[in-house]
Amino acid sequence: MRERVLAIVSLIAQFVMGERDAPSESDIVEELLAVGFDPSEIDAAFSWLQSLALQPAEPLRELAEVRSQRVFSRDEIRAISPEGRGLLVRLRMLGILDDEAQEEIIDKALRMADDEVSLKEMKAIAALTLFARSNDDWRREVDCLLQDDWGRLYH
Repeated sequence: MRERVLAIVSLIAQFVMGERDAPSESDIVEELLAVGFDPSEIDAAFSWLQSLALQPAEPLRELAEVRSQRVFSRDEIRAISPEGRGLLVRLRMLGILDDEAQEEIIDKALRMADDEVSLKEMKAIAALTLFARSNDDWRREVDCLLQDDWGRLYH
């Protein structure tokens, strides 16, 4: 069920970030029901989004010119798939994540880790974290991340 909830969260993010007018919550729910998601899954996704939104946002800082390389702990290695850790390293190397954002994403991943956090789940967590930090500033990067369009990040 966790993968389906994350799929719903990803779809909600795509609806919200779409070029059209922002849909209402009821419109999103109707579309998700039409696609075949259960009401309990939809409710779980909205509850998770609400809990993320209610967490206090930390102020954005300018990216430092010298970037540190994070070493993952044993618990983090067990909880996050190699692909998920690779995504974090890649986002950090591209300058999309600063130290604080990376730590926030890792913390959220560890809190939800009943099983190993997959690449897809890590993408959703990273996208939602960036989206929550600043909707307008990160819109292009989050869109590229969700669509696996890494080439647009370089240009």
